Amino acid sequence: MAAADPAPAAAAEPPAGTPAKPPPARRDPYFDNAKYLTIVLVACGHAWEPLTHGGRAATAAYLTVYAFHMPAFALISGFFSRGFDMGPGMVRRLLTGVVVPYLVFETAYSLLYRWAGDDPDLPLSLLDPGYAMWFLVALFIWRLTTPVWLSLRHPMPVAMALAVFAAVSPNLGGDISIQRVLGFLPFFVLGLKLRAEHFARLRTRRVRMLAVPVVVAAFGTAYAVAPWFNATLLYHSSSVTEQGLPRWAGLFTTPVLFLGALVLTACFLAWVPGRRWWFTALGAGTMYGYLLHVVIIKASRFWDWYDHSWLYTPLGQLVVTAVAVGLITVLCSGPVRSVFRFVVEPRMSWLFQDRTDAGKRATAAAPPR
Repeated sequence: MAAADPAPAAAAEPPAGTPAKPPPARRDPYFDNAKYLTIVLVACGHAWEPLTHGGRAATAAYLTVYAFHMPAFALISGFFSRGFDMGPGMVRRLLTGVVVPYLVFETAYSLLYRWAGDDPDLPLSLLDPGYAMWFLVALFIWRLTTPVWLSLRHPMPVAMALAVFAAVSPNLGGDISIQRVLGFLPFFVLGLKLRAEHFARLRTRRVRMLAVPVVVAAFGTAYAVAPWFNATLLYHSSSVTEQGLPRWAGLFTTPVLFLGALVLTACFLAWVPGRRWWFTALGAGTMYGYLLHVVIIKASRFWDWYDHSWLYTPLGQLVVTAVAVGLITVLCSGPVRSVFRFVVEPRMSWLFQDRTDAGKRATAAAPPR
């Protein structure tokens, strides 16, 4: 017969003088909602890309979303990176949550390209991120440099200067997607400087009402320029000279695109709900959705899923949008996260030394007083 459990009351009472543990921090539903809705826009943008060849309205929607969805993603990433201080725990999470997924998925995408794209000689280069993998490289670099940005008195002018430098430098190179790393850097740095009260100022009735005509005007502008506008300007993946513009144009396009993206991001964040919704819990799984949806997006290109004329009709475009939203919702869900946690958020305790043992060794090695 098993021994009786100790009395709950005795087990629950801490020793005298022991400080009570603070209650666990509760997740703010507003930011989880913002992360989920942002990844929905990312998925829709990727799904709409083939439709831009068949309709002006689809192109306008694509340009409008691409004008701010990755800037919003970078800004929110910066906001949640404010506490990165290069401590052991932070570095461990950076390695397991960013570096390891990048190595795994970049390798998997390269193998997919070789097989599905019938290109067996495609080189596997971890310094040349494929498709959406550039964001993990950027996030790694941004977080490593977070202490630098937080120590500067005025980090935004420095970040903007680097973004302009990338825009006007045709010989900067394509390794580690440095163009995009620097092009979206100002949004990450701005996120580092924001506080929760800044987001609260956007969530007023007045701002929300102002956001509606702004977004309508942005869509109208995108519709007007759709036939000739070069969408690669929004990608920040190459210099302006590589896009047929004079070098001096980068001095103006970068700040203008930054301000436009910032305004649309503010409009988007103003309409993000602040209370808990059915999709709020999915905000914790946006990295899963980001990494996994690319496999399906690339498969749709390799296997010509868009080779159906009805997809380019208004009804077909709505179907593509609904499928993209449903897909990214499933990929952010709990069951999918449970299956793929071993590659997206691996523990890898075997790789890191125990901090308790490390502390004991450091204390033992310290010279006597």
